[in-house]
Amino acid sequence: MAHGNGIPIIGGALKWFEEEDVDYGIILVIVGLFIVLVVLTIVGIPQSKMVTFAFLLSPLWLPYITFHLFFEKWMTMVGMKFTINSGRTVFEIKLPPDVFKSPEAMEFVFTQIYNAASPDNLMETYLDGKRPLTYTFELVSKGGDVHFYATVPNKFVFGFTDNMYAQYPGVEITKLDIDYTAELPHDLKGWSFMSFQFNKKEDEVFPIKTYLDFGMDKLPKEEEKVDPMTPMLEMLSGIKPHQQLWIQFVCVAHRKKAFKLGQLHAQATWDKAVKDKINEIMGRDKEKKGGIELEGMVRLTTGERDLVDAMERNAGKAAFEFGCRVAYISSKENDYDGGLYSRMIRSLAQTDIKGRNGIGMKWRTDFNYKFLSDPFNKRRPAMKREELALYKLRRWYSEFKVLSAEELATLFHLPGKVALTPTLNRVPSTRGEAPPNLPTGNLPI
Repeated sequence: MAHGNGIPIIGGALKWFEEEDVDYGIILVIVGLFIVLVVLTIVGIPQSKMVTFAFLLSPLWLPYITFHLFFEKWMTMVGMKFTINSGRTVFEIKLPPDVFKSPEAMEFVFTQIYNAASPDNLMETYLDGKRPLTYTFELVSKGGDVHFYATVPNKFVFGFTDNMYAQYPGVEITKLDIDYTAELPHDLKGWSFMSFQFNKKEDEVFPIKTYLDFGMDKLPKEEEKVDPMTPMLEMLSGIKPHQQLWIQFVCVAHRKKAFKLGQLHAQATWDKAVKDKINEIMGRDKEKKGGIELEGMVRLTTGERDLVDAMERNAGKAAFEFGCRVAYISSKENDYDGGLYSRMIRSLAQTDIKGRNGIGMKWRTDFNYKFLSDPFNKRRPAMKREELALYKLRRWYSEFKVLSAEELATLFHLPGKVALTPTLNRVPSTRGEAPPNLPTGNLPI
């Protein structure tokens, strides 16, 4: 978010610089110092006295700044220690030959693996760094060969696999001894790489178009299904042999913010913001209780009523802090496929629903004005190396937005045969155990 937006001219300029990802920090420092010097000269205050006055006040401002810097660094350090000590496992998920269930099955899995990791005491928060651990769910195409992956904290491995087997009979979940990302060198020498970040376009309280809106909860026949994942799978299967696309959904259990949980400023969970927005839509006083048809209240249109219903439904489900990263990779240097980028962006457009929300691109490892943002071509290579490292570490340092388990299951679930992608990895055949009533003796010839 741009700072100083309320200041005429300056606010607009800062907003433009931030939207275009132009590094304006040095410019602000130079302009700020110039303004201070001009003001001091006009007022007639010697600069040496101003410096002395600032040092005299340092017992007031220095401890405050130092504490905040130390607090953030400390929490980052102990949190990283907790994550590393917890460990993680990378699984490949091979789809069953047939999936007859709706994405509600995957929603159930997400609900079961939700864990807010509430600490029992302050020592667990500030010394052990206890916090919700990160899951990632990944779609990977290597030359059009499409794979499903999941990375799971070690302590929740059985919770994830047990629920997957329970919801998807015939699924095959295999632990990878070597992470598939190890193929790419950290310095990216000899490779072309770009990273894109996606998230909700609008305020997180508004839901995206989910599988319920597509009618998948009614279990239509395979030929009648409209699966929101099929455009993404077709796009992944259609890339060239020397190209790769990695799609990573980063998920962390959403919980409130409080001092006991490691935050200096308390903040309620997103369902409170959802309720406040619903009250605003309905013209309801926050202090009043009751239905939306009370006398004197705003009458809702059909679309507004559907929006309120969807918001209430989402707020009642398990919620995750979410970020989506897409990495484009080519084994040819300086090979960037602009046509594929547009197809990739549109592959998530089926989540858009007018008047509500959708998933859109928020950032990429490039600039609109390269001559301003990266005149010496140093920032872009550094950003790409950092994004690759974050992908491999399964970390997300950009802004999270909250998605419910229903929304998440819309983006990542095991599709049925409605997904006709020939390169989609499925278990070759349904495997079953022998019936328990088979005779045990020798059969007559």
